[in-house]
Amino acid sequence: MKLFSRYMFRQVTGAFLLILLTLTAIIWLATALKQLDLITSQGQGLSIFFQMTALSLPSLIALIAPNAVLMAALYTLDRMNGDSEIIVMTAAGATVWRICRPLIALALIVSTLILLVNVYVNPASMRALRDLITQVRADLISQVLQPGRFSSPERGLTFHIRGRSPDGELLGLLFHDERDSKQVMSYLADRGRILSNDTGSFLIMFDGYVHRYNARDKERAVQIIAFDQNMVDLAKFTEGGGNQKKLEPKQMPTIDLIFPPREYELSEKERGLLRYELHDRLATPLYPLAFIFLAIALMGQARTTRESRWGQILTVFGLAVAIRVAGIMAGNLVTLSAWAVVLVYAIPIGAILIAAWTAHVRMSPELRSRLNFELKFQPKNIKLWTARGVQTG
Repeated sequence: MKLFSRYMFRQVTGAFLLILLTLTAIIWLATALKQLDLITSQGQGLSIFFQMTALSLPSLIALIAPNAVLMAALYTLDRMNGDSEIIVMTAAGATVWRICRPLIALALIVSTLILLVNVYVNPASMRALRDLITQVRADLISQVLQPGRFSSPERGLTFHIRGRSPDGELLGLLFHDERDSKQVMSYLADRGRILSNDTGSFLIMFDGYVHRYNARDKERAVQIIAFDQNMVDLAKFTEGGGNQKKLEPKQMPTIDLIFPPREYELSEKERGLLRYELHDRLATPLYPLAFIFLAIALMGQARTTRESRWGQILTVFGLAVAIRVAGIMAGNLVTLSAWAVVLVYAIPIGAILIAAWTAHVRMSPELRSRLNFELKFQPKNIKLWTARGVQTG
């Protein structure tokens, strides 16, 4: 039996890795194309582009892995049933659990890896991605802007400089912010300079004007304010506004989700989002196990080559989608009420228990008798596994 288990584990693991890498590559490329504006409109290099897309890989892999496990298990069980390998092992006395032990082992490994990614790797990569985006956008004026060229780091925000002095000072500075239609701001200054310290990056402007008006106002009365010196926090022009110290739930370490920092003044809605993120990280690793047991329940029993298996495959996919959708809905309820936390874990655990019970019940003595009869017409498979020295003990 050890020989068969190793053989099956190699088969399902190879299929899992191939499916995981293929799906990850496709989705990663689709996601990466959305970041191309960093090169085309902001002048960033390929290194920044690949850093940003690489930092999104942990969350992408954790999302795809449960589905890849399910697809690999279905492929392996369908192929081995088609080759009558499971029929031979069942007729030789092996139970469905001994036959499918390699599938459960793979699911446990994947679940453990997803848990580690969710708890440690992904939050760290999200924080690194946040810091990289902040750095890119905060350094936009000093590093990216080219004299005489308009640059837009995001919709509604435009920068322009006339030139640079030998010491790096910005000359003929203009930037226009219309992201908030209630308050459109235009800054014009003879010169400016970027200063950075531990608290952030700041733009110091000298000898200029601020034009401010409400775009929704039909009269569009413009307020013009002259200044000798004006300082603007560049964090307000990065995604997420000026509150850069407060992490989003996906970026927070897991321990901070359990015990939020005191400086975080959280509303009830924000507490619900932290609660959702915490239990989503802990419950998601249960889905590879739920999907594997579901596949075993409907596809793990030996079937003759004359029996169609597409109905079972489609049923497994349909049930897996239903289980995952139910889990997502339960997660949404967690943001509203703490009692829904029970549902977040009850759905995958319940699916595991029901699928395990179904697999046990379906392996009846009558099925074994029928398979023994079928084997009389498949002597080649019996000789094949006997030659390999397969033992059922």
